[in-house]
Amino acid sequence: MSADVVAQLRAELGDRVDVSPAALAAARADKSGHAASGTPLAVVHAACVADVRAVMRIATATRTPVVPRGAGTGLAGGANTGGGEIALSLRAMDRILEIRPDDLLAVVEPGILNADLNALLEPHGVWWAPDPASRAISTVGGNIATGAGGLLCAKYGVVRDAVIGVDLVLADGRLLHLGHRSVKGVTGLDLTSLVIGSEGTLGIVVGATLKLRRLIAGERVTLTALFDGVRDAAAASAAVTASGIQPAIMELMDATSLAAVHRLLSLPVPTPGAAQLTVQTDGPVAADEARAIADVLRALGGRVRVAADDEEGETLLAVRRALHPAMETLGTTLVEDVSVPRSALPAMFDAIARIEREYGLVIPTVAHAGDGNLHPNFVFEGPDVPEVVWTAAEDLFRAALALGGTLTGEHGIGVLKRRWLADELGDDQWRLQRDIARVFDPLGILNPGKVFAV
Repeated sequence: MSADVVAQLRAELGDRVDVSPAALAAARADKSGHAASGTPLAVVHAACVADVRAVMRIATATRTPVVPRGAGTGLAGGANTGGGEIALSLRAMDRILEIRPDDLLAVVEPGILNADLNALLEPHGVWWAPDPASRAISTVGGNIATGAGGLLCAKYGVVRDAVIGVDLVLADGRLLHLGHRSVKGVTGLDLTSLVIGSEGTLGIVVGATLKLRRLIAGERVTLTALFDGVRDAAAASAAVTASGIQPAIMELMDATSLAAVHRLLSLPVPTPGAAQLTVQTDGPVAADEARAIADVLRALGGRVRVAADDEEGETLLAVRRALHPAMETLGTTLVEDVSVPRSALPAMFDAIARIEREYGLVIPTVAHAGDGNLHPNFVFEGPDVPEVVWTAAEDLFRAALALGGTLTGEHGIGVLKRRWLADELGDDQWRLQRDIARVFDPLGILNPGKVFAV
């Protein structure tokens, strides 16, 4: 049967069907450190919407599971493709189809990279706000699939705030145009929002209508503040939020993650135990806001450094953006993604410190401190997550939920968190969400085993 599926794909799509060992191996994994079991049937490199529709028609006729993939930069195993499955790559679909600065919108294909998109938008005086740390290597389609956020989202919103329509290929190959191009639009149910963050379980996103912003007038001011410990830094970030000042970026790195990045980038060794806040303000009053934030941080013990210009500011931000590559130098990494109310950040760092002590682990942690989204990193040796790490992670998840938080702020559920999804949603909502997915995909061939544990 598997040979027949590949033969049908080749008959329809020719050399866009890749069965090379290297391609099949790559499709099994993402950046989470987790790999699917077994080997995919094939990787299909879709070049257009017609290719995607053809794959789904064949998949439906043969009852073959399909896993959509972008750049493979996910951190929850959501795009990992296993035995008996087709990996459907949208990476080659990377065109901008339309730019309308007058309407503040663009229509794009899913394979375009975040950074490439904004480079092409800049001459038109507009930009797309979602800004994941992986912006240079992550795709817009992947951002939509996971409901991504990023460094700028506290001020400018997440992907859900910046997408007003999607083109969606259903499991049987039908094409839907969801959403609208107008500023307002409330006709029927909001299926666009339902698709955002659905991790490929409802359909294949083959196009997106994006809400753009005008380029920000004025300047950007970047500063860092070192604190003696991570709790002090977390309390300082909460104080900035409480002050009413809204920085564009406010990132926190604990001592272990800061030291790892400094080693990777060959920077001077930071003060032992020191945690760092990196803050950026922007717009016409950026300088005034930066001075006010610096005053708040100094009053709480922060040792503040203000970048002299944009170039130095980007150098300071590069330290934060290098976090994931730095973690990879330490071993295999399980990157977690809990969010809590911003005022609860110090308490969440207290919980992480407790978990480190109780389980004998070191858990390097960074946070989008401007919105309360933390990324604790469990580092271990070998390909398999040790049981003690899963036990500690469960403790961490329950701590976040107890503080009014959530299991994931931007990475998604994938395979790594599906066992805890019902703990947050409750049984009734979990069943309702699973039933909605079945309406879109009655045969269960779209990214099976992801999000909803059977």
